[in-house]
Amino acid sequence: MKAMILAAGRGERMRPLTDHTPKPLLQVGGKPLIVWHLERLAKAGFKEIVINHAHLGEQIEQALGDGRQWDLHIQYSPEKVALETAGGIANALHLLGRGPFLVVNGDTYTEIDFNIIALRANIYAGAGHALKLAHLVLVDNPPQHPAGDFAIQDDMLMNTGKQMLTFSGVGVYHPDLFAEVTKGQPAKLAPLLRKAIEGKAATAQYYQGVWHDIGTPERLANLDMQLSKLI
Repeated sequence: MKAMILAAGRGERMRPLTDHTPKPLLQVGGKPLIVWHLERLAKAGFKEIVINHAHLGEQIEQALGDGRQWDLHIQYSPEKVALETAGGIANALHLLGRGPFLVVNGDTYTEIDFNIIALRANIYAGAGHALKLAHLVLVDNPPQHPAGDFAIQDDMLMNTGKQMLTFSGVGVYHPDLFAEVTKGQPAKLAPLLRKAIEGKAATAQYYQGVWHDIGTPERLANLDMQLSKLI
């Protein structure tokens, strides 16, 4: 299974830090955010990585190169204008292949075992059900997002439920989920997921481990302080 790291966001709420540095290259615990992902993906056995970028994207390519220092092979999907989540993924499908692939947001920090996510997604896809288009990892709602995004019922992703949870930005997708997205055009992911839910083609799992959404300079500084204490 290949993996994609989403790294095309402008990071408006992180300004002025992101005026001269792309958000995934901001450092926490002595490493850029995106490097933590690369290390964990490599540890989980992934080899082929696709990274999309837009704002200051050349810095990402210069910093990461072809990925050989992590025993990875990195390919890049540049965007002249950020295409949002679904648009960015659809634009990179030619690099991701015909099978399911894992996606992680480049502006998060997590200790999720990506191999377990991939295995769980494959189990659901081969469990005798209809084709599964998406498998999401949901987490507890952070203070800045108390209402959550989705729910889980019998391992199926639901639009509503008794316990609403937040989408972690980690998921496994089948290329068919993006069949209606025009390549090169901006498109949001949420409408595609909600349509897949209606077709009973989306599963989910609940992750209760370490996860941080790095949305503001304050959150970045707090995480950096936490990680620095562990080094």
